[in-house]
Order: sequence, then C-alpha cells, then structure tokens
Amino acid sequence: MPEPGVQTIVESSALAGLIGHLYGLGKSAEFGLTLEAFQQVLQEITGKYLPSEAGLTEAKTLWEGLRVEELVLARSCAAGNEHAWDVFMSRYRVKLYDIAAYITKETASARELADSIYADLYGTATRDGQRVSKLASYTGRGSLEGWLRTVMAQEFVNRYRRQKRLVSLDEEEEEGSQFPAAAPEPITAVDSRLESATDEALAELPAPDRFVLASYFLDSRTLAEIARTLGVHESTISRKLDKLAKSLRKRILAEMVRQGMTRRQAEEALEVDVRDLGLDIRRRLLQENAETAFPEKKAEAPASER
Repeated sequence: MPEPGVQTIVESSALAGLIGHLYGLGKSAEFGLTLEAFQQVLQEITGKYLPSEAGLTEAKTLWEGLRVEELVLARSCAAGNEHAWDVFMSRYRVKLYDIAAYITKETASARELADSIYADLYGTATRDGQRVSKLASYTGRGSLEGWLRTVMAQEFVNRYRRQKRLVSLDEEEEEGSQFPAAAPEPITAVDSRLESATDEALAELPAPDRFVLASYFLDSRTLAEIARTLGVHESTISRKLDKLAKSLRKRILAEMVRQGMTRRQAEEALEVDVRDLGLDIRRRLLQENAETAFPEKKAEAPASER
C-alpha cells in the first residue's frame, strides 16, 4: 500500500495542473483511462521510486521524465481496452519478433518465444477475479520497447530453466553424463559499450559522490541516515542524488554515442538491469570510505557524534 505522503503528493492542488497536462499528453481519454485511474498510476510509480520523505519537487521531476504516452498505452492494455491493444499491436508486433529473433538466433524459436509473450502481455490469466497483464508493471521510466526487450529476455531464460528441469536423469545417463556440470544459463545480452561507458562515468565521480550513491543504492540507507553521516540536511542529499542520477545518465549516453551508437540505441541500452552488467559496481563506488571522502565533515561533526 502506498505511503500516506505519496497520496498527499498526488492529490496536491499544486500539481493538479501538471497531472492534467500529463493526462492529456498520454491521450488517456482515447483509451478509456479515467483521470482517477491515471492518478492511481502516478501514485504507484511515485511510491515505488521516491522515498517517503520526498516532496512535490521530487515528484514533479519524476513525472516530467516519464514516457507518458507509452505508459498510458501499456496500462490501458493491461486494463483490457481493446483499442489500446490494437494500437499496441500495430506498433510493437514486428518489433517483438525482431527482439525474439535477436535473442534466440533462430526463426522458429523466435516466433514461439514472441507468441508466448502475447498472452502474458494481453492478460488472459486472472488472479482474485482481476486480469493479470505484464504491461501493468511498466512504469514509463524508460522506453516501452526497451522494457519489452527485457521482459522477453527474461522469458527466454525462464523457458530455458524449465526445459532443463524436464530432462530426466535417465536421459542424461544414456548420454553418458549422469552428473554433468551445470550449464551456464543465458543472460540478457549487454552491449560492451554500455559497460565501458558506465565504468568510465563512475570512475570519474569524486569520492563524495561515489559514497552517496553507494550508501543509497547499494546499502539501502535512508536520506536521513546519509545526511547524519555527512553532517548535512537530508534535503541536500535528496537534491544531490537527483543531480547525480541525471549527470550519470547524460555522461553514459554521451560516451555511448561517441562510441558509435545512435541516441535511440544508447537510450534503449540503458534499460538493461544493472545486475546484468559485467561490472563490479560496488567495488567501483566503494573505493574510498566516508571518512576519506568527507574529512571536513568528520572535523565538523558534533562531539556527541564523534
């Protein structure tokens, strides 16, 4: 259930104009998505990506960065709107087959993989009387095409795992390998240019910035905890995190474009799950600890905190 503060943000009169603008921008009425339902989507996304202490400024920044038209289309499909599904299929049917072909490297397998995704996307299954569609989990923070690529890659991995479990020990004995070494599971293909661009961008960060990122994203520390460690106000940390995220994204995109990718290719590459990167993110971020990164803050800390 969303935090009470999140609901307050969505219902704030100060952001009513922005919500109305985004509602129209996404052509929500065309797909039968009511303003109330659209607000509930924003509430869900806000609760997922912003800390409970976030305010109107943070919410405004988050919402303005959403791909609203793609978000509305996906959520309308998930809600069962037939017109939305027709539009979705006209835009993404060919792309889905192209993605499947890239993943499987084989035409028949590609078609089978793509076809298996349609039911999950459309929402033919039900749970507690409600239709269940994978599109209901799309949040609009990246391109819908990039999100679909990730979903299809995960389905490919899941199918591989299921097939492996169906192989009996008797069949393996006949092959002369009763206890074979576990085969490596396929993972989502990650462009090496993304990895090198990410590594370079993180390496260029000053030690204080690396510490803040590691504390928040790797160690799950709250804004208040980080702020107390550094002797600053938590709003300072909130602003720094937002600034760092935007700066890193800009640097990584620029470096990938410099390496030969188009802007669209670079943006879609950024949709990859960070866990799929062949980088030790923690090692890169934790090259220096807080005491080394902020010696001046340690000196200024109150005696009770030393």
